[in-house]
Amino acid sequence: MSSFEFATANKIIFGAGKVKGLADQLAGRTKRLLLVRGRSSCSMPLVSEILSGLDISHIEFEVHGEPTVDVVCEGTKLAAGCDTVIGLGGGSVLDTGKAVSALATNPGDVLDYLEVVGKGQTLAVTPLPYIAIPTTAGTGTEVTRNAVIESPEHGVKVSLRSPMMLPSVALVDPELTYDLPPATTASSGLDALTQLIEPFVSVKANPITDAICREGIRIAARSLRQVYQNGTDTLAREGMSLASLFGGLAMANAALGTVHGFAGPLGGMLHAPHGAICARLLPLVMEANLRVLKSRQAGHPSIERYDEIAQILTGNRNAVAQDGLNWVAELVQELNIPPLSTHGLTTSRIPEAVEKTMKASSTKGNPIVLNEAELGKILEEAL
Repeated sequence: MSSFEFATANKIIFGAGKVKGLADQLAGRTKRLLLVRGRSSCSMPLVSEILSGLDISHIEFEVHGEPTVDVVCEGTKLAAGCDTVIGLGGGSVLDTGKAVSALATNPGDVLDYLEVVGKGQTLAVTPLPYIAIPTTAGTGTEVTRNAVIESPEHGVKVSLRSPMMLPSVALVDPELTYDLPPATTASSGLDALTQLIEPFVSVKANPITDAICREGIRIAARSLRQVYQNGTDTLAREGMSLASLFGGLAMANAALGTVHGFAGPLGGMLHAPHGAICARLLPLVMEANLRVLKSRQAGHPSIERYDEIAQILTGNRNAVAQDGLNWVAELVQELNIPPLSTHGLTTSRIPEAVEKTMKASSTKGNPIVLNEAELGKILEEAL
């Protein structure tokens, strides 16, 4: 058995209505905090009421869209004098809060610490305590050690990464996802499924993440289609919040793959939502991986893992990898995931995307190396 390590948020709190217990995580510890929030959230009135009841001074920082270098810099300035950061929103908001809590205690520019396009320096000082409260079910970033940040100057999204960036508290309340529209439910849900499938076949899979992925895939398989068709299904909403959490635990402790290898560069090039990119690419990358594995490494253990994924997704113990691929492709179609051309990807931009994808850290976790032609074919099919 290979050696491995497993690390996650200091505390995970999960359950419907658990956001009401936020006061317990703040009382006696916090005097002034920065609340990083999205444009709208059904939980804002409740959170504001909790903070007022504790007589905690706080500043609100509203994040619109994907976090950029400038957005993180702005948030870091607002965090001066704060002793805690709360992130309340989707993955972009949580990543912003995570980056701000880190840079509030570590001197220098954001680019000093960014991978690929920056200096990649390690954090030297422990970040401010960070409480991550997701309002979508997809990214799992409430339990990961990195924040994905867009650098418009370089046209790419890359990570600020450190074990010290694991949140102090991950507070996951499915009730906060009840008002998500179908399109967001679909793209974020398929992102969660991607973050369960990719770690399971990754080069860094381990026994703990395997167990998490198996259960997470099972939960997502029974919940995602249902919650898209009926957003008021509270059990399905709970299931997808749990699947998202499991995906975050898995990817933070194993690795991802080519879907996310593409998502970083394409997110920066197209300014498209991360979940929408992952959703469109998942079945295409699965198909490419299977085809290349069978042609170049017919005995590779990931082929059997794709068989197992198919059995979990379909509920058929005799299913094989192709059945799982068909299941995912049909789900993507049912959930009305648009082609990447709707986000601005054109044939002429494929070579640039491929070049950047080959350098992406997530690509290195793929079970087999895909060459330029194979990567390009995936994007052509995604148009």
